[in-house]
Amino acid sequence: MAWLTRIDLTDKEAREISRQLSRILDYFSKIDRVETKGVEPLYHAVEIQRVTRSDEPRPFPAEEILKAAPSKKGRYIKAPKIV
Repeated sequence: MAWLTRIDLTDKEAREISRQLSRILDYFSKIDRVETKGVEPLYHAVEIQRVTRSDEPRPFPAEEILKAAPSKKGRYIKAPKIV
């Protein structure tokens, strides 16, 4: 694996990684032995709810927005010049 990932490992590091990978694969083999007959598949860990609202046209409160603007010119909000 070190060759595939192009990582230079010492022999000691290679043995340690080999032991770690072996433990990981052993754990997966335990998961494979779990009895799942009759268990419904879980497609998402959290129940998904619709969080969007319907898009309905509403009047645009231009006058209210302009009242809050720090600087305006007519019906427009004045912003600093950006070069």
